[in-house]
Amino acid sequence: MPTPAPRPLAPGADELRRSITELVARSRKAQATFANASQELTDNAVRALAWSIYEPGRARTLAELAVSDTGLGNIPDKIIKKQRKTFGTLRDLLRVRSVGIIEEDAAHGVVKYAKPMGVVVAVTPSTNPGATPVNKAMMAIKGRNAVIIAPSPLGYNTTKLTVDYMRAELVRIGLPADLVQILPPPITKEATDEVMKHVELVVVTGSQDNVRRAYSSGTPAIGVGAGNVPVIIERTADLTDAAAKISASKIFDNSTSCSSENSVVIEDTVYDAAIKALEQAGGYMCSAVEKAQIQQALWVNGKLNRNLIAKDAEILAAAFGLKDAAKRAKFFMVEESGVGKSAPFSGEKLSLVLTIYRAKNFAAAKEQVRSILNYQGKGHSCGLHTANVELGRELAAELDVVRVLVNFAHTFGNGGGFDSGLNFTLSMGCGSWQKNSISENLNYKHFLNITHLVTPIPADKPAEAELFGPLWKKINHDGGAA
Repeated sequence: MPTPAPRPLAPGADELRRSITELVARSRKAQATFANASQELTDNAVRALAWSIYEPGRARTLAELAVSDTGLGNIPDKIIKKQRKTFGTLRDLLRVRSVGIIEEDAAHGVVKYAKPMGVVVAVTPSTNPGATPVNKAMMAIKGRNAVIIAPSPLGYNTTKLTVDYMRAELVRIGLPADLVQILPPPITKEATDEVMKHVELVVVTGSQDNVRRAYSSGTPAIGVGAGNVPVIIERTADLTDAAAKISASKIFDNSTSCSSENSVVIEDTVYDAAIKALEQAGGYMCSAVEKAQIQQALWVNGKLNRNLIAKDAEILAAAFGLKDAAKRAKFFMVEESGVGKSAPFSGEKLSLVLTIYRAKNFAAAKEQVRSILNYQGKGHSCGLHTANVELGRELAAELDVVRVLVNFAHTFGNGGGFDSGLNFTLSMGCGSWQKNSISENLNYKHFLNITHLVTPIPADKPAEAELFGPLWKKINHDGGAA
């Protein structure tokens, strides 16, 4: 069979490859000068990147530009996100070692040495065009790597300015600016695909299409999954506290976070009281007619209407044609019983719309959550409001999620919090449930190569009976040679 002729290159392909080659070469040159940096210098580099976006004036400038560019979210919350996530991530990173010996296990004769990976490509989303690039760059630099940011086209202007700020701060402490670079415009899937082929690691936050492309690049890749967080209000919950936390989490940055609550499952015995508490916390319960109006506006040809996602409540109330009372609301509640494509409210909405389910009891609520996750968001996370924290253990044991949060405002605990033991991140791994390579929050460890020094220890070889004994009893084996 004759060998097929090679496919002709697309117009501009040679130029694209040259551009990417030069970009990666600059990264490699910068990383080579940083690869042997001390822990002190490495940590100062991380501080510099954090300050590039934490500084109040720049945080505001980037928040304003992000909302102007993308039309997603709101300025006050984006300022909080940039500063809170950056500060929390800096706290986490400064408490760990990433240079030289990072762990010694004398009992097992193992010493671990951290080494850089090289050049990292960080694919970032339009929902966080400022915070996510810095978050990933801080982790990459903690590992003494260089990083190339591949931004969303929609958020390019914000990400470009963010990268400019990071580069300037690196130069101020005597480090090469090219430790952090950005993919040059025009930002296309082809350009992102090409740069992913030439580096040591790809880390993707954003669309599942981008995640799949990263995994197909031939380069080691870490992708994260889609959210669709369901939370339970159990009958023993403090309803006022639960409603306040759900409201604060739901409305933060107009629900751009993958950790934002999308559904609330309420036990029947407290249903009416919980709804009242949610209304007092800013929710508006829509009628069946209003629910139909929202569905017609929020989905166009089966897909979320990009003109309405992550918009302010007043804009949504007008677009949905809701009553005047709704125009004072912070978010909108719709009652639902179904799950799946025929019930679009059961999926992620990226908007100030919260789906409400009624469950007979906790067991039924748990199964409702399982059903929602099986439709969308499996592996990501779920939440529970209760006075019986043991029920959280039940959810963690039985549901296919990486994170179960008990009595949290989900958005403020899932990606790390000052009252949460999870590390700060803007990228949440969802395990094999969403075909992700990690089942934890993205953190600095994912940006390190580890060398293991192994030295002899006293022999640890148990007797055969110790290991095979329970099996031998079951199969009536006498313990002799087979």
